[in-house]
Amino acid sequence: MNVVSDSNGYKTVDTGQVVAAIDAGQVKQAQLTTGDSQTIKIQLKDGATLPVGSSGKAPSGTKFQASYIGETGQGTAISTELQKQQDAGNLPQGYTISPEKQSAFVSLLLSMLPIVIIVLVFLFLMNQMQGGGSRVMQFGKSKAKLLTKDTPKTTFADVAGADEAVEELHEIKEFLQEPAKFQAVGAKIPKGVLLYGPPGTGKTLLARAVAGEAGVPFYSISGSDFVEMFVGVGASRVRDLFEQAKANAPAIVFVDEIDAVGRHRGAGLGGGHDEREQTLNQLLVEMDGFDVKGGVILIAATNRPDILDPALLRPGRFDRQIAVERPDLQGRLDILKVHQKGKPVAPDVDLKAVAKRTPGFTGADLANVLNEAALLTARSDKKLVDNSTLDEAIDRVVAGPQKRTRIMSEKEKKITAYHEGGHALVAAACPNSDPVHKITILSRGRALGYTMVLPEEDKYSTTRNEMLDQLAYMLGGRAAEELVFHDPTTGASNDIEKATATARAMVTQYGMTERLGAIKFGSDNAEPFLGREMGHQRDYSEEVAGLVDEEVKKLIENAHNEAWEILVENRDVLDNLVLELLEKETLNKEQIAEIFAPVVKRPARPAWTGSARRTPSTRPPVQSPKELALTNGSAASVDVAPVDIVKLPPVGGDASQG
Repeated sequence: MNVVSDSNGYKTVDTGQVVAAIDAGQVKQAQLTTGDSQTIKIQLKDGATLPVGSSGKAPSGTKFQASYIGETGQGTAISTELQKQQDAGNLPQGYTISPEKQSAFVSLLLSMLPIVIIVLVFLFLMNQMQGGGSRVMQFGKSKAKLLTKDTPKTTFADVAGADEAVEELHEIKEFLQEPAKFQAVGAKIPKGVLLYGPPGTGKTLLARAVAGEAGVPFYSISGSDFVEMFVGVGASRVRDLFEQAKANAPAIVFVDEIDAVGRHRGAGLGGGHDEREQTLNQLLVEMDGFDVKGGVILIAATNRPDILDPALLRPGRFDRQIAVERPDLQGRLDILKVHQKGKPVAPDVDLKAVAKRTPGFTGADLANVLNEAALLTARSDKKLVDNSTLDEAIDRVVAGPQKRTRIMSEKEKKITAYHEGGHALVAAACPNSDPVHKITILSRGRALGYTMVLPEEDKYSTTRNEMLDQLAYMLGGRAAEELVFHDPTTGASNDIEKATATARAMVTQYGMTERLGAIKFGSDNAEPFLGREMGHQRDYSEEVAGLVDEEVKKLIENAHNEAWEILVENRDVLDNLVLELLEKETLNKEQIAEIFAPVVKRPARPAWTGSARRTPSTRPPVQSPKELALTNGSAASVDVAPVDIVKLPPVGGDASQG
């Protein structure tokens, strides 16, 4: 073995050699150290030599040491024997037994180690609760993200379908870049801009475009980031956020989903302290305390402007409120062109036709349509996105994916075909109804089939006759089941629900019945913390409530009877349509138009003025400049693209049947 000497001159040898020397009585001094080290140090008598070890040689010298570990072995036996002799008082002269000496520093370190571990664990947990920040006690610090130069930039060129909003925000950019131009004429920089509109219309995208265009510090934060479990944290974060913005002015602060912190105060159901109110109060103070020339603008986005506190919406805080609505036809076309980039689209694809087929779609819906089309193209190993893929993508967004595993019996297929055929035929026969674009009996989502009725152009409003036609074709499926099978199914439950809601709105909101007149019945509670059902108040008597129910029932019954009469009058067309549906399962607009060529249209309804006392005028309305130009054979006219009111879902879509 290799012999190694320590600082005191003791050479390390085999334990057996040391034990043999002790047994042979050749040891003058021996020191046994107990504890973790477990060593035996010996000094040989004069003239004595250490027995030969595993190396075959006896090492020179008189000082040696060896280690013993474990509960058995020669070293352990010697240690035990020497300890017994020490206990009995017969320990040989020169022999000592001593425990291992530990330094004071090591003892202190071992005693403090548990406390240090506990403190480190506590600090780690506190750090995690604060979102992993570099500082531990930063409860009141703002969580706003500052966009840097490395952040991917969005510009106004990436925004389509919201030209008015872009124009307003473009002026905000000019305010920040050239404030002197506006101050020279006495104009003040707006303190706040509120973007509101339905979900998916591009409010956050517009804010990102402002950040990319303005070239000033842009702080982004969510409304929910202000509020924590600790009282006062929200107000502190608001102060910290605006301090940072003022220090780097000109700057923009963007608060997404501000309704999370800006709700109407004093409307909660519970009592006690409301952390949101304190946060909102601080936000109001910070906005109203802006320096006119400070160059700090707050941009906020919400899809619930009706629940925001009035103090937040007043001029001087949110000076501009910009509505970001669903895009019109041209807007949808522009959005499709933006999202088409990077996708290989077939040359024969007409994006304008796609835009016409998607009234009421938001920018997010249209982006989803093109993304679904790209996914379907890749799934089918095609190279180009074609019309059939886009058609399927629209169906997936509107009604859900096709249920290929749902197998229906022939009887159920026939019932579904007559049900959807009833919807389509009644819609085609009504004089004020929109054209039928598609009929299918393929199961999608929760529906066994659906009929798509879409307007040719975007609309501002809906007339009474159009709503009556909607009621009729909503009940066309139920009427077809009753006419053909004499046994209606549960598949019309969703149609009945929609028809009832439409009829009740005609009575209580739009004043479209002669008996009750142009009176709005019921009021929506302005308390934003109450639920929808709790928030609706009935401000009319039980007698009037009975009249409302009677008028709703009357509208439903008249529509049901009208649908029945249309189906009876056009029964041959209905049967031909069902045969085509059972064979092809899906019919497009051109195929439907060919089948419906012999349909007998319903006559126009009598003029309605709301009361028998008001005689309808026989004098026609004046012609608009566009109508006059068309009458005179001139093409010099200006096209006005109206906007959508609502997204029109397909008729049907019930859990059992469409």
